[in-house]
Amino acid sequence: MTFTRTISASALALSVAASAAFAQDLTIENEDWWKEAGAQFSGVTLRGVTESTPPSNFISDVLAPKFEELTGIRVDVETTSWDQMYDKAIKDMEAGTGIYDMVYIEQDIIYAYLSRDFLVDVTAALAEKPELKAPNYDEANLTTFADNFRGENGNLYGIPMEAFIKVYLYRTDLFNDPEIQAAYKEKTGADLKPATTHEEYTQIADFFTEYMQGKGEDIWGTTAQAHTGHPASWYEFFESVAPTFGVYNWGIDAANNYSASVENGGTMNSAEAKEALAWWLHLRDIAPPESVQSTWTEVGTTFAAGRAAQGLVYGENAAWIAADDTKSKVVGNVGVALPPVAEGVMAAAEAGEGYIGYYDGGAFGLPVTSKQQDASLLFLQFMALPEVQEEWAVAAPRITLTSTYDSPKVAELDAELGGYYSMLRDQGKLFKGAPEYPFHAQVREATAPIFYQILTGAVGPDEGLDQMAAKAEEELTTLGYRK
Repeated sequence: MTFTRTISASALALSVAASAAFAQDLTIENEDWWKEAGAQFSGVTLRGVTESTPPSNFISDVLAPKFEELTGIRVDVETTSWDQMYDKAIKDMEAGTGIYDMVYIEQDIIYAYLSRDFLVDVTAALAEKPELKAPNYDEANLTTFADNFRGENGNLYGIPMEAFIKVYLYRTDLFNDPEIQAAYKEKTGADLKPATTHEEYTQIADFFTEYMQGKGEDIWGTTAQAHTGHPASWYEFFESVAPTFGVYNWGIDAANNYSASVENGGTMNSAEAKEALAWWLHLRDIAPPESVQSTWTEVGTTFAAGRAAQGLVYGENAAWIAADDTKSKVVGNVGVALPPVAEGVMAAAEAGEGYIGYYDGGAFGLPVTSKQQDASLLFLQFMALPEVQEEWAVAAPRITLTSTYDSPKVAELDAELGGYYSMLRDQGKLFKGAPEYPFHAQVREATAPIFYQILTGAVGPDEGLDQMAAKAEEELTTLGYRK
């Protein structure tokens, strides 16, 4: 199966650059209702904390001012780094200090929050206070990504505000260059096109690194999110690379006594996992030098700087890389494709028995410690209004409502982008978020130091995966999951 898209910069460049103007132009239905509902909270200030991303900036720059204009409720959104965002939110909820009325919840941490009863049941809260239920808010309009933020009772504990897949980006100007195409054909005997297998991807990466370096160009064959001391590298391997080799859910089999090692029925140190790690480490070695210090942010900036011919990049960065010429040197020259996969993986994903990469995103949740829960419920609904989501999708590459795909502005932009949003809609089912593990952070923190030792060369890759599988099982036993 082959699936590729090329992003055209024209309309998207305008939308990214002009997002602040939406605050004045955004038209909200039932404005009288919002004014009446907000009147009782006039003068209240809500405080939120989130990671600094394009979708989050839209909240602070556009949605918060518009919401205050309608309701009189001020919304201060603190945008910060991923680690600071997580640290501030969880410490506030643990201490019960009530500093934040809204917290960004990554898809992969929601299960830990639910297990500790940190969050308000939004579905139940609105049912108990129907006077706070906005007329144009409909939980059923949320995409299936919202299912990641439901509790065991099926109720919603967070309103999704971003959702995107980790895509395979490639430089169309390089892939379509006749001279480069001829050189690649002569070197490999194959036509130059986006890879669908790991072997093809490696061949392309090796070629571009050698070819471009030979011409004195600072361009390498691939990116690598391979920081030697940051969780981003751990996530890249377990959530983006390993699944393309058929290693799912971090290699932990929850149905088999939470086994991680091959000896006990897991796959964390399986032959497939070891092959995946060897593949990725080779790519790291032929990627730009900054890759060993690259997180999800730096991978995006590396590609935008024109320093890589291809790479796996989070979709939230795809728009500005392809369109914002104030930050990107490859505007108009970015293609999008599905990640390369091993034999059988695509079929498994299409059958719902596996997945080919990471479906990332987050939601805004309401902490039980918030002192302004009712006012916060209004803002959470405001974020999920169809008219808001339409403008949001134009300004940032994320969609969380099914109706947004059919809205006129998005449909028009999708056509200009060669089906960019259609890719998320139609191919998103092939991707998956993090496994539903309440022990997410504990297992990551227990195994990550060994992973960093692999990256620095202190431990061999195969030996390291063996150690990680054993460490994961040790941690799961301590936590009471393995019996």
